[in-house]
Amino acid sequence: MSAAPRLVITSNRVLRSPAAPAAPGTIIVDKATGKIVEVLDTVKTRQDFGEQIAHQEDFVEAGDNVVMPGVVDAHVHINEPGRTHWEGFATATKAAAAGGVTTLIDMPLNSIPPTTTVENLHVKTDAARGQTYVDVGFYGGVIPTNVNDLIPLVKEGVKGFKCFMIESGVDEFPCVNEEEIAAAMEKFQETDSVFMFHAEQDCGDIPKPEGMDPKAYNTFLHQRPQLLETNAIRTIIKLAKQYPKVRCHIVHLSAADALPMIRQAKADGVRLTVETCPHYLSLNSEIVPEGATEYKCCPPIREDENREKLWEALKEGTIDYVVSDHSPCVVELKLMEAGDFVGAWGGIGGLQFGIPVVWTEARRRGCTIQDLTKWQSFNTARQVGLGGIKGSIAVGADADFVIWNPEETFVITKEIIEFKNKVTPYMGRTLHGVVKETFVRGQKVWTQGKITSEVALGKLLL
Repeated sequence: MSAAPRLVITSNRVLRSPAAPAAPGTIIVDKATGKIVEVLDTVKTRQDFGEQIAHQEDFVEAGDNVVMPGVVDAHVHINEPGRTHWEGFATATKAAAAGGVTTLIDMPLNSIPPTTTVENLHVKTDAARGQTYVDVGFYGGVIPTNVNDLIPLVKEGVKGFKCFMIESGVDEFPCVNEEEIAAAMEKFQETDSVFMFHAEQDCGDIPKPEGMDPKAYNTFLHQRPQLLETNAIRTIIKLAKQYPKVRCHIVHLSAADALPMIRQAKADGVRLTVETCPHYLSLNSEIVPEGATEYKCCPPIREDENREKLWEALKEGTIDYVVSDHSPCVVELKLMEAGDFVGAWGGIGGLQFGIPVVWTEARRRGCTIQDLTKWQSFNTARQVGLGGIKGSIAVGADADFVIWNPEETFVITKEIIEFKNKVTPYMGRTLHGVVKETFVRGQKVWTQGKITSEVALGKLLL
């Protein structure tokens, strides 16, 4: 064992990966590289390491708290530059650290400019540099005019590509049609890049909610029925079969009606993965109060029966993982005073609360913390090409950890929220799962309710 300075973390419940239950263990980190160098099956003491532990804070006894791989949130809208007043790199990554998220991947919208060219990617990374408290990767976007920019973006190291099959809500990121999707797939078939779809497609068969009360949640739900998602997913599966080398992915699935065709596509060998979000797993349309626009997102939160079908699909593996889809805006755009579901911006603020929101619901359904790390760390890391580096506790992996207590509860209040615009449908909820400490590459970035690093130590993953 080297005499180089080490970080040592011990716990009675170390969760290395989804393949094994939490068990007593000791994790040894080379502080110079930020890598895990050894994982022991016993709980060691400080005396066992002698001079290798130079400082008091470099020996962490977690006791009965769970030590788990840091969450890899593969769907976050940071919005900087251009809409930094909605969310920025500093506030978003502090919120991530507070929630045990050690890596996040930034969506190509709603920043200005969007990440649709190499030049625009450089504008984004220049804005991010020196501001990130966790590690950050980037997606590129597919829009009607940038098919020749896709391979250059792949070469720059983006983690995948996102497109919309319905209007995105921002002018600078228009949706694509079937022909434009096929043109992008032509480009992607010789790469391992994942092609992600906002899977709602209006085929002209959606009635307009004229005369309906805009304060009633069902008015909005009527505008975004499950049919939009099933239309889109049917098209995606058809194209995925035409381009079988392309990795296709459905973001933020909310419609359980699409599950049978997804199951069949996977059984047929289609390269298709699917995500859902904490809000679809924890909330349902029946509980949304009149005018409570903090619940509005696209696609929408649906009925309780639909929610239970999403849980079944997640547990069986039809849905591959869970991401936040943190998509905040300024408070004014939520039209909270008017309570206008039709006009309000659609997006949920929740980056900080992925572990407790999902765990609170998962534990009621007999799920384990192994399931949680599979859905929020292991599978998401593999999806964006970071398997073996992020998402597991193993020799050679980055020393990214979250230490948390699954039994302890807390209440979400405005005072504890780290993301910029403190609007969330989870406000006032009591949840199980308290994050105690977060480490990124062996550096403690969050402890006891506050950021511990004065310097933003996160890396840009390009």
